[in-house]
Amino acid sequence: QGDLNSFLWTIRRDPPAYLFGTIHVPYTRVWDFIPDNSKAAFHASSSVYFELDLTDPYTISGLASCQMLPHGENLQDVLPRELYRRLKRHLDYIKLMLPHWMTPDQRGKGLYADYLFNAIAGNWERKRPVWVMLMVNSLTETDIRSRGVPVLDLYLAQEAERMKKTTGAVERVEEQCHPLNGLNFSQV
Repeated sequence: QGDLNSFLWTIRRDPPAYLFGTIHVPYTRVWDFIPDNSKAAFHASSSVYFELDLTDPYTISGLASCQMLPHGENLQDVLPRELYRRLKRHLDYIKLMLPHWMTPDQRGKGLYADYLFNAIAGNWERKRPVWVMLMVNSLTETDIRSRGVPVLDLYLAQEAERMKKTTGAVERVEEQCHPLNGLNFSQV
């Protein structure tokens, strides 16, 4: 079983190249389950390229701006009234529960519930429905408790930088945003 690893593909050349599939979850949830050959391939590599460069502030700001509705529209303008009300009630509930979901470690690091809520859901009324859906899916007690722990991609990028590896990205923000923003309302 230890030799089986559907997440790591080797391209046989000299030196070898690897393709490793990650998932967007806090690395602590999966790190212990990543086989040693994947970790060894990462350590042996001199260059590492990620889906997006999550350490680049321009990437982060580009992701944030692509999520916004065009022309100053608000979510209230594009969602059916009852769905908008349900969403607002749910987010009010999340804001109320957030202090109870936070861990003592998060509070010890000076993380406040209002700050955390705004970091995740801030400006939600200006976002496109598909991005609001993704945001709501991450507003669970389990996900809140792991806030502050980098997702696997970001953790590996930070490790690569720490190890002085050459890093880059294989996609641009637009390549991530346009397919999601192109979904029609019924698909979302």
